[in-house]
Amino acid sequence: MDNPDVEIAQTLAFGKGLRALKAIPRGTVIADWNGGQVYKAEKCTDLPKDIADHAIQFGEHCWIDTKGIGRYANHSCEPNCGIKGKFMLGAMRDIAKGEWLTFDYEMTEDSDFRVNCQCGTKSCRKTIGAFRNLPNNARKKYKGFVSEWLVRKYNL
Repeated sequence: MDNPDVEIAQTLAFGKGLRALKAIPRGTVIADWNGGQVYKAEKCTDLPKDIADHAIQFGEHCWIDTKGIGRYANHSCEPNCGIKGKFMLGAMRDIAKGEWLTFDYEMTEDSDFRVNCQCGTKSCRKTIGAFRNLPNNARKKYKGFVSEWLVRKYNL
């Protein structure tokens, strides 16, 4: 289920991204990976690059990709969206019309996934990777918006 109040649009720096067409209240579902293609691999780098770049991890060796708008959700170290349950992207706060929708990729990943971060926020960590590397202050801030498999794994 993709939110009709969100569009895929070209960003200035990060390729395609998601933008709010109107104000979106906290808790609103933005995108849903349910029904997507499931992939199994020992580690993220074993997946085809296009899959690794767009899928979200939902188990120790499991990723899911979607044909929906979730593929275009960009990363930020100061996100306005997060993961609800296993497969849904939801608004962590009220989002204004025209605002870009982002989530922290470490909210789902706990493998060998690594990419240089260029989000440009004050709290940019410079490297995006595994949840196990996420600072404690970010874990506290993201409470309720981390993939349920990581919540179970780390007893959060």
